[in-house]
Amino acid sequence: MAVFGCVTVAVTSCSKHDANSPGVEYMPDMYRSPSLETNSFSIVANADGSFDTIETNRLPVAGTIARGFMPFPYANTPEGYELAKLNAHNPLERNDMNTKQGEELYGKYCVHCHGATGEGDGLVGGKLPGPPPPYTAPDKINMTEGELFHIIAYGKGLMGPHSSLLTADERWKLVLYVQHLQHPDGMPAPVADSVAAKEVKVKEKSKKGK
Repeated sequence: MAVFGCVTVAVTSCSKHDANSPGVEYMPDMYRSPSLETNSFSIVANADGSFDTIETNRLPVAGTIARGFMPFPYANTPEGYELAKLNAHNPLERNDMNTKQGEELYGKYCVHCHGATGEGDGLVGGKLPGPPPPYTAPDKINMTEGELFHIIAYGKGLMGPHSSLLTADERWKLVLYVQHLQHPDGMPAPVADSVAAKEVKVKEKSKKGK
């Protein structure tokens, strides 16, 4: 059987063939890959006349999370907004460096609508059907950090989502700077802390009375 195979190869290799023929290619896709455009679908023809659609950027496997990525657990729904408002907290330290970086991001992504001081008087904001409300408006000045982050990520009203433009850390830095515009003299104590402080004072007074 082996001898027959050798004879066949010898006869085939010595047989006459077209001098202009490039020969037979074995698995050409291994060394000459098809040209594919980034972020697109490509149509590839098969030998049998059928076609395959190749997605150049594949979606990640369902349920997987990229290394180093922390998903925002609050959905883009009214319920998610309320939950973020109450429960989401800024993981970044409130310091000069983070606030300064937030200011730089604000100048790139926000100032054109919200204005340099957050009064809603940006050049683009003035051309909108309704300009953005000032950050210091009575119903805006005490927005929580989770509320602000949710709005930056998903958008609200005429404001579009910015999650594709800014990383989570950049959004949190923006939150720091927006709160700085709202409270330039320093953030007020959280409501929960104020209530706790009042309770301590009441207890101290009752002890002194005894």
